[in-house]
Amino acid sequence: MHPTAPARPMPSRRLFLGAAAAGSLALAAGLSLGARPAHAADSAYVMGYFTESPQGLGTDYGLHLAVSTDALNWMPLNQNNPVVTPTEGAGGLRDPFITRKRDGTFVVLATDLKGTDWGYNSQYIHVWDSTDLRAFTGYRRLRLHDMATHSWAPEAFWDQGRGQYALLYSAVNSSGHNVLMVNYTADFRTVSAPQVFFDPGYDVIDGDMAVGVNGVNYLYFKSSSRGGLAGARSTSLNPGSFVPFGTPVAHGGTEAPTLVRSLTSGTWFLWGDTYTPNGVLYAWQTTDLAAGTWTPVDQRLYTHPVNAKHCTIAPITSTEYGNLVARWGTPAWNRLKSYNQPARYVRHADYTARIDTYPFDPYTDSQWKLVPGLADTAGVSFQSVSHPTRYLRHYDYRLRLDVNDGSTVFAQDATFHRVPGLADPSWTSFRSHNNPTRYIRHYDYALRIDPVTTTTDRADATFSVGY
Repeated sequence: MHPTAPARPMPSRRLFLGAAAAGSLALAAGLSLGARPAHAADSAYVMGYFTESPQGLGTDYGLHLAVSTDALNWMPLNQNNPVVTPTEGAGGLRDPFITRKRDGTFVVLATDLKGTDWGYNSQYIHVWDSTDLRAFTGYRRLRLHDMATHSWAPEAFWDQGRGQYALLYSAVNSSGHNVLMVNYTADFRTVSAPQVFFDPGYDVIDGDMAVGVNGVNYLYFKSSSRGGLAGARSTSLNPGSFVPFGTPVAHGGTEAPTLVRSLTSGTWFLWGDTYTPNGVLYAWQTTDLAAGTWTPVDQRLYTHPVNAKHCTIAPITSTEYGNLVARWGTPAWNRLKSYNQPARYVRHADYTARIDTYPFDPYTDSQWKLVPGLADTAGVSFQSVSHPTRYLRHYDYRLRLDVNDGSTVFAQDATFHRVPGLADPSWTSFRSHNNPTRYIRHYDYALRIDPVTTTTDRADATFSVGY
């Protein structure tokens, strides 16, 4: 939630249990976190998030949505624009959380905060109801406490023993540091008095839970003491019962843990949001939550929505996936990730083509419309989103962004043919139309067309086409 100050961590993501963990666990472990049998998630996921970019060009404090079939590679909906924005309180949100209730519908919770004023106090959170995440109704702010502090990163999970939802959030109580508080609710309209849910004696924010995994409940959070994303566990859901365990993980300044259980394997993913640099999500994996250890996921294997911050992930059905895409649409652009430099994306800078480390502004410099080839419609041409009169073309074998002059030479220089990735056939390489022995590749981070002969050449010439 916060960009730099470790002492004032920002609200983070939602208690996973509420959305992904809770939903997945409820479905996979028989805990009814929300879904009725008719709504059982079977093959897909939805992500909620807000957006920030280094210079603010991609910043928006509304609810954004993306979908995925593997919980790793995400397609933003609504052109990565918000689908709903708060109208009360601070007039913006951070840390949205999506979970399916026991009646099969969804509830969306979020921090009442627009921007990065970590001193802004709000006893309220934003709440919406939704039957299918295609429309949002019943907008309200829900008051959780009367302390002179915030209510960061709200999340919820079903507490079977109490017969109510537990609503978790971060707040500074009389201890003087952030703790995880809990209120109980049956309807997300009225709540019980707040209690301290987890206080290890140091600053903690961004609680995310997985409930009922082999009889154990897991809580992940951002720890100011242990660093990065840390875990705690308990065989009970009672406040005060969780005990820290395991080895924390981090990549730079990391917060906002989100636990996701694969719908097709025994793998768990832990997503984390970084604020140094700001706006990058990293993922770790394990097949055993009880071990408390995580392995970084190769960045080749996952791609999060551009500028996404503090995500929430919930399982959905294939029908819901299709309905969301039909309602909000697919992106009108793509991004290209480097195979052997997966932290870098193809972009133009000063009209030259290169691969640069994400994030950067203008972020639209890395967005491309792959249109039918100007010289051969069986090929593709790369039209710039930020400079739509310009296309990538080679000139003296270097790739640059030029205005289409309508000439035959330009059309041929700007046309490429997609082929299976030279380093990995599940990826993509691009062969030059008028220099068919040459492929787009990066060299010293600049893009050019070259013959490809070595293993390094093949890796340099391989890209993923995503969002």
